[in-house]
Amino acid sequence: MKQKKTDPVAQEPAIDTPQETPEVQGEVEETAVDWQSQCIQAEAQRDEYLAMAQRVQADFDNYRRRNQSARAEAFEDGAAAFIKTILPVCDNLERALAAQTNDATLTDGVSLVLRQLNEALEKRGVTAINRIGEPFDPTLEDAVAQAAAEEGEPGTVAEVLLKGYKMGDNVLRHAMVRVVP
Repeated sequence: MKQKKTDPVAQEPAIDTPQETPEVQGEVEETAVDWQSQCIQAEAQRDEYLAMAQRVQADFDNYRRRNQSARAEAFEDGAAAFIKTILPVCDNLERALAAQTNDATLTDGVSLVLRQLNEALEKRGVTAINRIGEPFDPTLEDAVAQAAAEEGEPGTVAEVLLKGYKMGDNVLRHAMVRVVP
């Protein structure tokens, strides 16, 4: 008798797939719940870290702005302090020009230096306070003497004895004036 060839695939026993038992299904559901819980926690932690990073960035931006404005303010304060030390030089150059001299070259030289100094001050925004004939303003002027009543309207500046200067809105030096009573 002939032997039949058997198909090797057919002879393999069928692999039994385990039927999901309630225990296995419970474990799967529990694992899924744990996974979802971990995802929710991870998302919450991510949101917390993002919020912290945004706060740190905002704090740094605020610091940078404050630092920049503080630097600009310090620069302006330093410039104003330096200009205050230069103002007596301007006064003395003006006095030198007002003095009568016979030396025209000296007068021309002093005039050129004074003009150059005034131009440099103007570039920095420095302007002279000269309010002759205008009402006295104690924020800009110091009244150091009274003028005669016939020199102008009461309460007005009759004469500037020492020029005052402003840099922008800041008064560097009050003008010393005579005021009509």
